[in-house]
Amino acid sequence: MNFTELKSLIAEHFTEEELIQLTRELIKIPSHSKVKDREREVALYIHEFCRRMGLESELVPVIDQRMNVIVRLKGTGEGKTLMLNGHTDTVPPYEMDIDPFAAELKDGYIYGRGAVDMKGPIASMLITMLAIKRAGIMLKGDVIFTGVIGEEEKSEGTEAVVKSGLKADGAIVGEPSNYEYAIGHRGLEWLEIEIKGKAAHGGVPELGINAIEKAARLIIEIKEKLYPKLRERFNPKMGPSVMNFGVIRGGNQPSTVADKCIIQIDRRYITGETVDSIIGEYQQIIDDLKAKDPDFHAEIKRMPSNLLLSPEFDHLPLETDAGDPIVISVKNGIKEVIGREPEITKRRGWTDAALLSNYAGIPTVVFGPGDISYSHSRNERVAVKDLVNAVKIYFLAIAQFCGIKGY
Repeated sequence: MNFTELKSLIAEHFTEEELIQLTRELIKIPSHSKVKDREREVALYIHEFCRRMGLESELVPVIDQRMNVIVRLKGTGEGKTLMLNGHTDTVPPYEMDIDPFAAELKDGYIYGRGAVDMKGPIASMLITMLAIKRAGIMLKGDVIFTGVIGEEEKSEGTEAVVKSGLKADGAIVGEPSNYEYAIGHRGLEWLEIEIKGKAAHGGVPELGINAIEKAARLIIEIKEKLYPKLRERFNPKMGPSVMNFGVIRGGNQPSTVADKCIIQIDRRYITGETVDSIIGEYQQIIDDLKAKDPDFHAEIKRMPSNLLLSPEFDHLPLETDAGDPIVISVKNGIKEVIGREPEITKRRGWTDAALLSNYAGIPTVVFGPGDISYSHSRNERVAVKDLVNAVKIYFLAIAQFCGIKGY
């Protein structure tokens, strides 16, 4: 398969201008958690755009008025099916330094909430499919785009895709990766530990049990006992096992002994660890403290805000075989466009790729245009050249993975 010839072929069937326009139009439609029906309007826009361009598109209700959009480019049935996955929601604009929905084009960048995470990547995926159709290229396998809701919160959209039984032989999740690609990332768990004390007046603190003091002791015990173990755990595809104390909250006022203190923990775990084993490690430290101090009382629980919609699904790690055809196809596509061997990134946060991999059995790679450091930022942006290059990379990956009739 001549990549140079294919790259030239696809470049003839889309324009930078239409890629910019689609990205800007998607950004202009707010689709965050503070908007009524959240992703509905952007899903409708994608659906109508695809139908207008002759692509087969379907809207699939998920929750209330929120819906996934599924776009199909059918092949001859002789090759492998590839799924392109992108989330249509964004985080809220918070206090951005720019107009979050103006989609300003300036100095080769498109600015706005969702520019890089991930309306720009979605635009690149859709324009790739459109260019293939325009070029009259007959793929051997199918390409299925899944524009999903809720990735920034409970991943309801990709859960629905998994539960629908939609099958593919490989998938690409289009999170920004800065010309690297991920075949692994850590699992994610948020835990809350509530330390209970006994209130008393600050003038007679000996009559109370200070939950803040007990929490401080617990934090020290966790650092001394658990941190060394985490440093020994490492996966070459996803990096080390880590944790972070993210929130501590306790007491009511300075003159009252705190009767309660809450610690919230972000735990990023690797293959070989489980939710049960993670909780068990904290519980053991709690039990050991209780054995030494009868006034120490603490309970640990999983935070509801981090639980996925379906109780049978967890934020598991992603780990894809480096020799899988989808990995090789993506790697080769990136290499052809950038002119060097791309690196595997180990710095990824959790993505929907883990749901596709673990629960649908679809080998999945994370690759998308743009620099992830701009995700959720005050000046979120994506480079136009990155969007254009992503179209070429997606096409080359599709060509190799799905196959093209006549090549």
